[in-house]
Amino acid sequence: MATQTKDYYSTLGVKKTASAEDIRKAFRKLARKYHPDVNPGDKKAEDKFKEISEANDVLSDEKKRKIYDQLGFYSDNIDPAAAEAAARGGYGGGFPGGAGRGSRGGQEVPFDFSGFDFSDFQSGGSAGGAESPGGGFGGSFKDIFGGIFSGGRKAARGPRPGTDLEYQVSVDFWSAVRGGVARLEIQRQEACQTCKGKSTTGGSIECPECSGTGQVTQMGGRMKFNIQCPRCNGTGKVQNGCPTCGGEGVVTRKEPLEFRIKPGTRDGQRIRLAGKGNAGTDGGAPGDLYLIIKVGTHPVFTRVGDDIHVTVPVTVAEAALGAKIEVPTIDTHDGGGRTQLKIPPGTQTGQKLRLREKGVPSAAHEGKRGDEIVEVKIVVPKVQDERSKEILRELAKLNPEDPRAELLAEV
Repeated sequence: MATQTKDYYSTLGVKKTASAEDIRKAFRKLARKYHPDVNPGDKKAEDKFKEISEANDVLSDEKKRKIYDQLGFYSDNIDPAAAEAAARGGYGGGFPGGAGRGSRGGQEVPFDFSGFDFSDFQSGGSAGGAESPGGGFGGSFKDIFGGIFSGGRKAARGPRPGTDLEYQVSVDFWSAVRGGVARLEIQRQEACQTCKGKSTTGGSIECPECSGTGQVTQMGGRMKFNIQCPRCNGTGKVQNGCPTCGGEGVVTRKEPLEFRIKPGTRDGQRIRLAGKGNAGTDGGAPGDLYLIIKVGTHPVFTRVGDDIHVTVPVTVAEAALGAKIEVPTIDTHDGGGRTQLKIPPGTQTGQKLRLREKGVPSAAHEGKRGDEIVEVKIVVPKVQDERSKEILRELAKLNPEDPRAELLAEV
């Protein structure tokens, strides 16, 4: 009996050479036609929609499509390398559908796929062949053949690099502006001093997984497969695990850390400390430590990039007639800097004036600084004496323009 596979290209009505865009267009066209919302209560349309969705899921994904083209079917459990080997005849007797003996890593695994309907496996149903008491096959394609496609064993141990770590660090406003030193405590994996990161302490014992045989049995329904033991890689022996680290090669430790903050460091900036992440094993390089900077706020200054924003109150007379006023800057260590700012006559509330290069030193471009942006806030005096009121009335008579005229004209 020949193996039955699904022709996803025919399902979508495209050629095998179709581009990703052709597949996308074909699916969208069919989806509009067979979508359950367009065909309420139509079981055939619903089944057709499932078919085209399944076909699109595989063919629209470059990796899945490659496996499908090589094997004639697709499963999430199939390793791309195994698919290429199968396409080259590496599993013997042709695959899928043929009976043969698959060889991988020098170990032969007997299997016979004749008489099985792979389309049922792809849809999650049962296949012809041995059945479980409940009428189904008793296991999915992934459950039964997972060990074969993965070679039935773990990759051989070797140098493994350590993983990276990431911490958020709170830095006060002035340390970020001026630079300084930050301290924190991190938790990281260090190489075990007992086994020097090798996970074992020398000597070997019988593998408890396969009892020294080098092979283990995997069951799928009523099918049985003898595969290479994943724990000892078929040798029947395993090394004595290090008692200090439990065979991990690393131990977890807390470590105080001190690092410098560059002047101009920004909120959200990511700082990399090479080699300060988790330790590697078996001679693998350590990972890196990434610090995410969280800059504190200031009651007067607001930082936007490398610019400093500050709101400065001015009197009505200063705004109307113009004046030179003193404004705060960040130009001293404690923020007590001062500089003169010219207020042009007729300045309005909310108007922004710029002080060139009075902002934060750039951490990215040495020698450059941001600006200080001064926002004017006009303060209206609380008039209580009659003389002041009289002057204001006289001022209103001399300047009778209505400040709301333009607004009202737009309504």
